[in-house]
Amino acid sequence: MTLSPVLHIWASIGFVAALAVLGEVLIAAGMRQLGDLDDIRAARGMGGTIAAVITNSRFVTGALCMAANFFAMLYALSIANLSLAGPAIAALTYIGNAIAAKLFLREHVDKRRWLATLFVAVGVFLLTR
Repeated sequence: MTLSPVLHIWASIGFVAALAVLGEVLIAAGMRQLGDLDDIRAARGMGGTIAAVITNSRFVTGALCMAANFFAMLYALSIANLSLAGPAIAALTYIGNAIAAKLFLREHVDKRRWLATLFVAVGVFLLTR
């Protein structure tokens, strides 16, 4: 079974955005788990700070997702027009980040941010027309 070209492009764009959201959420969760890097640097020095970051599994997994995101974006840009893929990936990542911040990081996302997210979603819809 093969996907239609349009569905293939949107699946690629969605995959890139999903990897970006997952990577950013994991990196944020890892950095929250670590705490203030200045405090770590004061206690352990620069080498200890680097070691604390690169041994944090959430951070490392998030960084790997961001690396995969880069290569997935290269693929998406090879099959889609930049004028569609660039804004769509950015917008879907923005929307996904707002939702993930609320659900997984338990952040307070105020009405103004939800309204901005709605406008971004409408913009993505208008891009497809």
